[in-house]
Amino acid sequence: MNKDVMICGVGGQGTVLASKIIAAAAMEEGNCVHSAETIGMAQRGGSVTSHVRIGEEACSPLIPHGSAQLMLAFEPAEAVRNLCYMQQGGIIVVNTAATKPVTASLTGSGYDGTDMTAYLADKYNCIFVNADELCRPYGSTKFFNIMMLGIAAGSGALGIAKDTITGQIEKRIPARFADINKQAFLAGYAIGEREMTR
Repeated sequence: MNKDVMICGVGGQGTVLASKIIAAAAMEEGNCVHSAETIGMAQRGGSVTSHVRIGEEACSPLIPHGSAQLMLAFEPAEAVRNLCYMQQGGIIVVNTAATKPVTASLTGSGYDGTDMTAYLADKYNCIFVNADELCRPYGSTKFFNIMMLGIAAGSGALGIAKDTITGQIEKRIPARFADINKQAFLAGYAIGEREMTR
């Protein structure tokens, strides 16, 4: 398998853990994997991007512009910011629940992500989901990163087996949280499967 996956969001959304699970699961299935994170001001809610390159064709950890077949966007503005990495016809899984940046809060901006999602819907192949709604049964949006993995895997866009990913969840998440994270992953997987039958 040769696949470039861009993961983007803001600090605290779990993008780095998601990228590590993808990379480890892909390696477990026998693939060569390169990955890198650009964290920036993540501690202050700034942009976070993770590049995961799977397969022998990748010769560096950073995805070239126009090469990513899949993007997991944890925030709509970050999806738009990173569109330069997407190839024509690639799939973008987008969280429609916006995270208002500090600058928008200070200036009184009404940013809610609506314009971003409308732009994406008009021009790109997207699966739209809302973190606040999907994670309500779990009591926290902290599970959304794992749910996003499930959506990508269930849609077939990720190309990694369900059991391989759940195995990595068990290895990388503390035991007391493993079961609920696996439930969140499977809920996301079901959403991904439904999206691909539409």
